[in-house]
Amino acid sequence: MLGYLTMDDIELHDLARRYRDILRQAVYLVRSIDADGELSTGQVATLNMIAAQPLRVGAIARNAGIRVPSATEQVIKLGSLGLVERKADESDARVVLVGLTDAGRSALAEANARRNATMATALKTLDADELQAVAKAIPAIAKLNEALAS
Repeated sequence: MLGYLTMDDIELHDLARRYRDILRQAVYLVRSIDADGELSTGQVATLNMIAAQPLRVGAIARNAGIRVPSATEQVIKLGSLGLVERKADESDARVVLVGLTDAGRSALAEANARRNATMATALKTLDADELQAVAKAIPAIAKLNEALAS
């Protein structure tokens, strides 16, 4: 396959590899941040996913990159903790949506505040130029995320 790639393609493949490597490392580190919390990384991710609007379990599974039975199990656990509730969709009673409870919003706010505080502490180790580089990279990373999601 590399025989058909241009130098630009090779450089893009190398950049993709480096980005995936650093992203994987970041995921492991974020998971370690959550290790001290009451909720797992997956639980916090699910709560963040439904914070803006209730979703079907299938959509939660798709967004999380997991199978529907795993998402269902996650929703059941979060429900038993009183953090999410399942309700019929007002526009289609056959559809069940998963949304946050007030306790879920509170738990999510605490988990995100803890994550943000840990990240802010780590960001303090960077100099001004490095902080600016991180800030400037965020829109490009967001655009890359959108491209990957479509």
